[in-house]
Amino acid sequence: MKGSYLPIHPDILAYNAALASGDQALCDALAAVIDRHISKLDGAECKVWHRHPVWFLHGNPIVGYSTLKGCVRLLFWSGQSFDEPGLKPEGSFKAAEIRFEPGDKVPSKDLVRWLKKSAAIQWDYKNIVKRKGRLERLV
Repeated sequence: MKGSYLPIHPDILAYNAALASGDQALCDALAAVIDRHISKLDGAECKVWHRHPVWFLHGNPIVGYSTLKGCVRLLFWSGQSFDEPGLKPEGSFKAAEIRFEPGDKVPSKDLVRWLKKSAAIQWDYKNIVKRKGRLERLV
């Protein structure tokens, strides 16, 4: 329901709890901001998907994070369409990322802006296999 709040999925909380303290603090901060802005949207859900925390709208992945050696990667599936200098292209589709090292501060204003764009600008990753690797713009 639009306007309702879904709590952070227990698997995401467990994922964060299993991390080293620096990564855990960073991921807890990311999850809190992401969840506050995405989970209340119509069609929102969050879960651990392909072993990483991901938030979806109507089954389409929009934002998630993962730990890499020495950093945490925040990924926006449609981020290359956001026209944001802080995000770097990732992969061969429309994804963009930003990486944080333990102790880094999450840029809250930027993150909130990116989250708004992730809901407003989406490419259809949900049906990418059905379309044989071709992405279509949803919104």
